[in-house]
Amino acid sequence: MLLIALELIGIAVFAASGALAAVRAKLDVFGVVILALTTALGGGIIRDVLLGVHPPSGLRTWPYLVVAGGTGVIVFWFHPQVAKLRRSVLLLDAVGLGLFVTSGTTTALTLGAPPYAACLIGMTTGIGGGAVRDLLLREIPLVLRREIYAVAALAGAVVVAVGEWARLPKGLVALTGASIIIVIRLVALWRKWNAPVARGLDG
Repeated sequence: MLLIALELIGIAVFAASGALAAVRAKLDVFGVVILALTTALGGGIIRDVLLGVHPPSGLRTWPYLVVAGGTGVIVFWFHPQVAKLRRSVLLLDAVGLGLFVTSGTTTALTLGAPPYAACLIGMTTGIGGGAVRDLLLREIPLVLRREIYAVAALAGAVVVAVGEWARLPKGLVALTGASIIIVIRLVALWRKWNAPVARGLDG
């Protein structure tokens, strides 16, 4: 029950970030809901497609759709108030990222994916929805140009893969991987860390 509740919270937070981006882009209510659904469920759908799971779990589990779509509608009507909760949203976003990456990696390993592929699939589960959101808004995905986000996701996925290889308790492995993602993400936000970019491009 706790895991389901955390998943729904993560979906709601991801949906809120997608809906806020859509509101800033001046999309109508339908566009806001679509961006909310895409951001919240896109990573999981990509994961399931890569693993051959049909239909994707995000499309056949109705609470996921209701929470993501409902969050989009709420943000559309109350976006000024939601925007003021930025710090809380970023904290919950880090928790959601940790949960989605670890569950995505574990799912991939369970379905027989090799560890290196499971790590990439787990990372994609966490960042895929946001990347698709940015592409729909005709922007370079945020995870590729700012902040320590994808790197944190990949680090947590590697921890899960190594823990599974060492046959450590699954619960402990998932908790450790998620915690590492959350800590790296929050410290990066606090210290304003960004991944390095190529130098000498101005000329």
